[in-house]
Amino acid sequence: MTKNHSNSPSPQLPNAEDLLKVLAHKLEPLLQKNTALVGIHSGGVWLMQRLLTSLESTISKHGIEHGTLDVSFYRDDYAKRGLKAENRPSQIPFDVENKHIILIDDVFYTGRTTRAAMNELFDYGRPASISLVALVNRGGRELPIAPQIVAADIPLDASQHMQLTKLVDGTLVLELTQHNSARTQEHE
Repeated sequence: MTKNHSNSPSPQLPNAEDLLKVLAHKLEPLLQKNTALVGIHSGGVWLMQRLLTSLESTISKHGIEHGTLDVSFYRDDYAKRGLKAENRPSQIPFDVENKHIILIDDVFYTGRTTRAAMNELFDYGRPASISLVALVNRGGRELPIAPQIVAADIPLDASQHMQLTKLVDGTLVLELTQHNSARTQEHE
């Protein structure tokens, strides 16, 4: 992983809307019969909602179902992170058993959010397969988990925090902030 020192300039962040188009293009070939999309709250859900619209014809053609996960209670650092005000119930309105699940997340970091999402999915049944799609892979993986599809690889220092934000008009933007201590409240 490339290390940026705190006095180094932050990398220029790409336009999240452009990355979403790249992600849609890369995701479309994976959309087949018996596939379902599952967005991880909150950024992954925003991405999934937009992908449902941009890939509407392929999704309808194959009968792609979709749902959402809030993995807060399944994270291995729940005791440290605690309950957040924005926790939302997971909604998986389809049978997970033998379904090809495509998890959608905004920023991939350590792999812990993905691990938590897989744990929760198995509570609903045993999928045929699970693939991970992320808008950005920021580096810093701690588990043997990695996205199969990403729109951009943007290596960041552990003290930097990247977040996808949804503006009032629905536009998605990437934001980068600096933290004094490494890995403070960063989700994956």
